[in-house]
Amino acid sequence: MVGITLKQLTKRFGATTAVDNVDLAIEPGELFFLLGPSGCGKTTLMRMIAGLIDPTEGMIRFGDRDVTHLPTSKRNTALVFQGYALWPHMTVAQNVAFGLDVRKVEAEQKQQRVAEALRVVQMDALADRRPMQMSGGQQQRVALARALVVNPDVLLLDEPLSNLDAKLRLEMRSEIRRICTQTRITSVYVTHDQEEALSIADRIAVLRDGKVIQVGAPQEVYTCPRSRFVADFLGKANFIPAVVAGRDGDAVVLDSSLGKLRSTACAGDIPERGNVTCCVRPESMRIGESAGAGRNTIQARHASTIFLGHIAQHEFTTEDQLTISAEELKPPARQWAEGPMTLSFDPADLVVLSD
Repeated sequence: MVGITLKQLTKRFGATTAVDNVDLAIEPGELFFLLGPSGCGKTTLMRMIAGLIDPTEGMIRFGDRDVTHLPTSKRNTALVFQGYALWPHMTVAQNVAFGLDVRKVEAEQKQQRVAEALRVVQMDALADRRPMQMSGGQQQRVALARALVVNPDVLLLDEPLSNLDAKLRLEMRSEIRRICTQTRITSVYVTHDQEEALSIADRIAVLRDGKVIQVGAPQEVYTCPRSRFVADFLGKANFIPAVVAGRDGDAVVLDSSLGKLRSTACAGDIPERGNVTCCVRPESMRIGESAGAGRNTIQARHASTIFLGHIAQHEFTTEDQLTISAEELKPPARQWAEGPMTLSFDPADLVVLSD
């Protein structure tokens, strides 16, 4: 297993900076996600790691090797793209063996490695089929096997599930996680799908405008976003303008139009005074319950509800027209009051953002 180190990596196309001074350390055997909206630089970053394009500045290391300007063929990487790119006239086994044929691997060893790669992706029973005889999920497994069979140091996946339907995407998420855990190949996965990243990544780098905004484990990045952009991009969030009023032990005390609030979440670079934005997730809101000691409470009127069976998504409006979202699992049947009602949430669920 090898780790990947990126130092001050930059890529400019004319006057446009696609990747801007990126520093990252990806651990050996890690399933690492590059996550961000379209145009944020994540695919350009992956293509530099693959050797498909040269950086304008900076360095790329695989373990102790400086691979910054090595061609793709000498980096021992394997790529899996959105399209499966399988040869339609070849069988599954022949498609998987293609990279070994290029490397002139002996027939007996080639047969063993193809069989092992197909076993890992659970496609060994379909070795003699052709791509057009298989589903999209099965074809993606074959594409994964073709990447794994060459024993790469680094596996690169560029939105590999985007061509699958919703059910197959869910199935393949688990499969990719299982395969990467089993093989322990250092893997870099590019996606704009937040659920995909949160559900299977070891760590995530969130990118914006070519810069890495935040790096961390999925739960850390979701529960302790450092900026409004990260909080907003990784799911739904309620944003509350506030002013830092001071400290009360471990809690930050805030004044807002919704009343006095307290935050004990993600202690970090919070100013002693001044304007800030606070974030609380909809699933942290409690509706009409006894607030309990120390909980934050606000008053709002029910505006709308979307019922989705296992979950209900509610919207409330405060007196100063701020919209507050709340979610309930196994929602009860409710008769909504005409006037304001109490919403509450724990100080541990209120994050004070840096911007």
